[in-house]
Order: sequence, then structure tokens, then C-alpha cells
Amino acid sequence: MPDPKFRSVRVDAVVLRHSDYGEADRLLTIYTRQLGKMRVLAKGARKIASRKAGHIEPFTHVKLQLAKGRDMFLVTQADTVNAYLPLREDLILTSHASYVIELLDRFSYEDEIENSSTFRLLTETLARLASLSDPWLVTRYYEMRLLDQLGFRPQLRECANCGREIKAEDQFFSFSAGGVICPRCGRGLPNLHHVSVDTLKYLRHFQRSSYAEASRARPKPEVQKEAELLMQGYFTYLLERELNTPGFLKKIRG
Repeated sequence: MPDPKFRSVRVDAVVLRHSDYGEADRLLTIYTRQLGKMRVLAKGARKIASRKAGHIEPFTHVKLQLAKGRDMFLVTQADTVNAYLPLREDLILTSHASYVIELLDRFSYEDEIENSSTFRLLTETLARLASLSDPWLVTRYYEMRLLDQLGFRPQLRECANCGREIKAEDQFFSFSAGGVICPRCGRGLPNLHHVSVDTLKYLRHFQRSSYAEASRARPKPEVQKEAELLMQGYFTYLLERELNTPGFLKKIRG
């Protein structure tokens, strides 16, 4: 239900997804700087003459004027801030953007408090993808920052089981413990995943660095694959369900 404090509010938002509603309306799930995740209704948005239609596509950064309706806020005005057009012109970029959106959508709930840092992370990530930066690097950096903000920062410097400092050698990773397990502890623990010393090095680098510093990383293809699978496995464990977009991305890569 809309907050009774507001009859009308202007929000800075990214459209996460939309669906048809009624004969001509569109139901939007948006993530806003001011109010977090919301569902809002764009009445008449599916009509050919609608002025809102072009501003409320997924991945679009928009300014929305919302008015309180009976059950939810209604979109009365929409203005595009950034459409991130390259994301719609390349299937690989579309898939990475969809993954970025899906992660935030799955981990966020309506009626949460505002989170301007998460909103900024989202818009910065979409802008980096649209600038044709390396999508693998942009996505891995986003994952690490999002985990920090969600309170699931993985432990990468000490063993998550015994607390000893991790040495420069191949390790294990435990989704349930939320971090790296040293070889000594790994002999007796179930459900561990191998993580090479090179992959761990890059994950640590992304965790502690600014994006400018992280963007200079040039990991080998096998390291990229291992890091991607490890991070997606960790998110699947946290969510207790598989994500949709990684499988689609794997298909289009061939």
C-alpha cells in the first residue's frame, strides 16, 4: 500500500521489469533512490499514443512523478535520465544487464528503507556495461559490492572455519560458511568448492579496490570461468534457488 504520508512524490528510479496489466496498463517493478523497491502502475502505457511507454522499459533510469492510487502509486509523468541504449543492441550486454537486475530484484523487498548506495551501484553498473567496458569485470565487481551492501561479504583473507590467515595456495570455498576454507580444514568438511590461488587473488582485488583499480585486472579465461561459477553458486545458495539469467548467458555464448 502507498505510504499515507505521500499523495504525490517524485522518485529517481530504474525499471527492473514490467508486465501487462488490464487492457492497456503496465505494472512496473522499479528500484528507487528514495523509497527502495516498489511496484507502480503506468495507466494507458500500452496504448500507441502513450507518452510514457518509451520511458519505462527495463534497464531505463527515469524520473517518475507518482500519485497515490487506491492500491499502489500511479505513474503520472516519466522522463528518461539514461536509456543505456547499447544494452539493448547487443545480446551479451543485454544478458549481463539482466543478471545485474535479477540479482537486485531477488535480494530486495518492497517497503524496505531507502538505499541510495545500492541505487548508485545499480546505475553505475548499467552505465559501465553501456560504455562497452569488459562485461565480465563489470559484473564481478558489482557482485562483490552488492554482497557488501547486503551483509553477505565473503571472508577471503582468513579461513572461515579456523580463522588462520589464508596463504598463497589453492583453497576451498564454503557457501554455508560464507568464505574460504584452508586446505587443512578442507580435508574434513563437506560441500566445499575448489578455488585456485589466482581466482582468489582477483576476488580479493575486487573486494578491496575501487572500480578504477579493479578495471585494470586482466585474469585468464580459466580464472574468469572459475570466479563466475563460484560467485553464481554463492548467490544461488543465499537465495535458495537458481537464477534465470546465467543459464541464458551460457547459451548465447555458445
